[in-house]
Amino acid sequence: MMHSRRAAALLVPLLMGLGGQSALAAARASAAEALGEPTGQGSTRTLYLSLIRQARADGRTRAALAYLDDFDRQYPRDREALVLRVNCLLDLGQTGEAQNVLKRIPPNDQSGEVLEIRGHVAAALGDWMQAARDYGAALEASPTSPLIGNALGYARLRCGQTGEAVEALRAAHDLAPSEAVIRNNLALALTMAGRGTEADALLSAIRDAGARARIRHEITSEAAMLGMATHGEGGADASAAHG
Repeated sequence: MMHSRRAAALLVPLLMGLGGQSALAAARASAAEALGEPTGQGSTRTLYLSLIRQARADGRTRAALAYLDDFDRQYPRDREALVLRVNCLLDLGQTGEAQNVLKRIPPNDQSGEVLEIRGHVAAALGDWMQAARDYGAALEASPTSPLIGNALGYARLRCGQTGEAVEALRAAHDLAPSEAVIRNNLALALTMAGRGTEADALLSAIRDAGARARIRHEITSEAAMLGMATHGEGGADASAAHG
């Protein structure tokens, strides 16, 4: 099986250059031929979802949404596609629409992926207590996910649960020590917990002195802002919680 990035690279020119022909129909035949894979719906679905994820990762969120519209004609109510759509809408700041799409996912779905996206929507709405509950449940379902642990830690920080935030973020940092967003959120939590020495030690791993000073300044400013905020209010951008 070829890596998804190479598969996506093969599919992009297909989807960009097809006039009125269905992108999915052409992708099924052409991608399967190029990759030496069977032409069944399962392989096409996986390849097309990889393309959509790559488009979002590349910052082409509106293109990802367009691909999702096409995808939905062939695979209506696909859970992974719904989760991707919610994420794309949140990327664009369309929180109300994201909330409406989330309602299309069965409420009894307790998978880590769905619980995490529920947390993202709650965070975007400024409901940090609900976000913390959703992220906590998501982490129970996916205990080795550092990004869920990061989101949980930040949500707890926004709820004023500083000690619990430090523990969640430290666990996430142990799982992914090279993830800058987790390191920065852990330093923020340590700063707010009055453990500035530990925060400075954590940031000392940043070799560039200018970058280290800039991040330290941003963390100090964010800590001051959060310290003045009323618990449970929105305030800061929810993007810090889920990268």
